[in-house]
Amino acid sequence: MKKHLLRLSIVFGLILAAGCIYYVPYPDEGYPPPRDQGYYEEDYQEYPSRMDTSYFYDYLAPYGAWIDNSPYGYVWIPYATGYGWRPYTYGHWVWTSHGWTWISNYEWGWAPFHYGRWGWDISLGWYWVPGYVWAPAWVTWRNGGAYIGWASLPPDVEFVFGVGVMSLPYPIPDTFWVFVDGRYFLQTGIYNYVLPVERNATIVRTTISKVNILDRNRVIVNEGIDVDTVSRLTQTTVSKYALMDMRQPGSVKVRSGEIEIYRPSIRENDRVEPRIVLSRDEAKEEVARSRILKATEDSSQTLESRVKEEQSREMKRLEESQKEEMKRITRSKEEQAEKAKTAREKEELEKEYENKLVEVEQKHKTERTLIEQRHEKEAKKAKEIKPEAKKTEKKAAEKTKKKDTKKTAKTDKDSKESNSTKTKKIRVSR
Repeated sequence: MKKHLLRLSIVFGLILAAGCIYYVPYPDEGYPPPRDQGYYEEDYQEYPSRMDTSYFYDYLAPYGAWIDNSPYGYVWIPYATGYGWRPYTYGHWVWTSHGWTWISNYEWGWAPFHYGRWGWDISLGWYWVPGYVWAPAWVTWRNGGAYIGWASLPPDVEFVFGVGVMSLPYPIPDTFWVFVDGRYFLQTGIYNYVLPVERNATIVRTTISKVNILDRNRVIVNEGIDVDTVSRLTQTTVSKYALMDMRQPGSVKVRSGEIEIYRPSIRENDRVEPRIVLSRDEAKEEVARSRILKATEDSSQTLESRVKEEQSREMKRLEESQKEEMKRITRSKEEQAEKAKTAREKEELEKEYENKLVEVEQKHKTERTLIEQRHEKEAKKAKEIKPEAKKTEKKAAEKTKKKDTKKTAKTDKDSKESNSTKTKKIRVSR
């Protein structure tokens, strides 16, 4: 019993360390709000299909863990995600005949970013709930000033043909949003421009939320941010791509004027289940192990140095964003001052902007304090996890070796039995 408890405590400590190397202050409890019914999506039967839910189960199994998570049923948690990972961060946006379309960097990205929804759990992290309607991206948007942001729709948001998705049942938490300075929105490596979550609280309050997923003749369109707005912010002409179907699953292919993406019709089948279903604790352990191995796969760089490098990039993005915000306020002040007709108007304007700058500077100070605190936690956990990573890797190797040994022993046994049988048969025949 003591050994069992000790093992659980070690695993739990490892999970906490691995899961929080890249700490993000997500809501602890109460999200999403409780619900009584299971996940529902409008019937998709009009689309011919030779595949069902089992295709998701089988295809995604090598890339993540399947667990039974009430009330949504079987959900999927990805392995080996990187620093600060959130849905819709490793990839880029393109404007297509279906609106804003997410092009994932992951080979498995054709499924979780175009079907179903993403949910958050305090102990599991991000998980994917399968869905059966294809969309260019199941996200909601925010836009205002110089920023563009998006967040994955939670599992409770339903899509109804003929209506679409035009509103949300409850607000998306600030930390779920992914924000970039609008001028970088079309960058192919958009992860490198994603602002730290500590900026989100400020940006959310200066942007407007917009859900704009429409149904046009049974075609799902995510119009999201206005194309003219993107063109103005990026100072470039937004190219429009035609969507073409790929015959096999895999990474999206982007060519001149065309994008090939795998988007099969898949029907729901609640009679099937994943071949391997892990418990919550098993899933935590497997996901933690995969993230440790991912973070330490480059032998030329230690986990601590890697985390430090990512933190340095994050801090640089934070500082650049804050400086740009101050510059924009100053420019706005100058523009308004030119329009002022009297000395009194100019004096009031000066006072207004002076107070605004003081307020923004205070917010920036808070953001820096928060990110420094998070980085301190990450650095501490990276040090703690270093020896554990080696133990975990060694344990995994030993486990694989034992399986291979058992398999070899069984093969040898079967071979001997087979030879013995053959010998007996030969003797009898003789």
